[in-house]
Amino acid sequence: MSSEKRNALGKGLSALLNDSVSVNPNKSNNASVSETDSLGSVNEIKISEIEVNPFQPRTEFDAQALADLSASIKLQGLIQPITVRRTSPRSYQLISGERRLRACKIAGLKQIPAYVRTANDQQMLEMALIENIQRENLNAIEVALSFQRMIDECSLKQEELGDRVSKNRSTVTNYLRLLKLPPTIQASLRDGEISMGHAKALLAVDDSTTQIYIHQQIVKQGLSVRKVEEMVRDIQRAPNKKEGKQPEPLSFQLQKIQDDLTSKFSSRVKLKVNTQGNGSIEIPFLSEDDLGRILEMLDW
Repeated sequence: MSSEKRNALGKGLSALLNDSVSVNPNKSNNASVSETDSLGSVNEIKISEIEVNPFQPRTEFDAQALADLSASIKLQGLIQPITVRRTSPRSYQLISGERRLRACKIAGLKQIPAYVRTANDQQMLEMALIENIQRENLNAIEVALSFQRMIDECSLKQEELGDRVSKNRSTVTNYLRLLKLPPTIQASLRDGEISMGHAKALLAVDDSTTQIYIHQQIVKQGLSVRKVEEMVRDIQRAPNKKEGKQPEPLSFQLQKIQDDLTSKFSSRVKLKVNTQGNGSIEIPFLSEDDLGRILEMLDW
């Protein structure tokens, strides 16, 4: 295999796949790859004989990017082969390269160059995850989910995971912590509404309700990461009054009312009710502007 084709795979994945130096790009169009000369080589195989990898961690593919890649393939051909494993003499399962496979289908190709590998399910998952993690355009939540899957399904520790993906343990930990954020914030990060810096700042807040409130302000006001960090520091410096007796736990009905009010005011509303049924409603605010927003909602 030429050095140019080796480099197309990327150093980490190429080392993982341990590709052979034999290349067979001109296999017969009418025959499947033989058992003896296919493994580790580049072979032309029928797209109709390839099933999608069930372990594919990537769930979203940009339609325009696929169209652009398809147009490029029509002109230049597919430069980087996909990787498959043989499941029977005339069927294969995709290990990595689903985006390339989709683009080739759009381009109307009947065959595709592929590395044919032997791999068990865990190896398939690990290969697919590593290939996706190495992509520059993978969003932070997709990376975090891939890391978590490698830990859960490949039985890896964080240190071992770091070695597999060439990242230090603190980087791996920072990504995994993103999965502790409320789902609405994870979706916002996935969709590009907030950045990784915003998400890391939010992780310094222990309370999910406050996280959601700050997130809403980030989206509404276009707050910078530095501004969010300042808000978080102000919250952490605020006195935490725990004097006197702790209030009784709220009933299910009152808890629901408290949650509904928190959602309505985008602030951490608290209901305090004593055993006689008396109590109060607290609506905290983080700034004069925030107070003005709440008063406006109350028609003050």
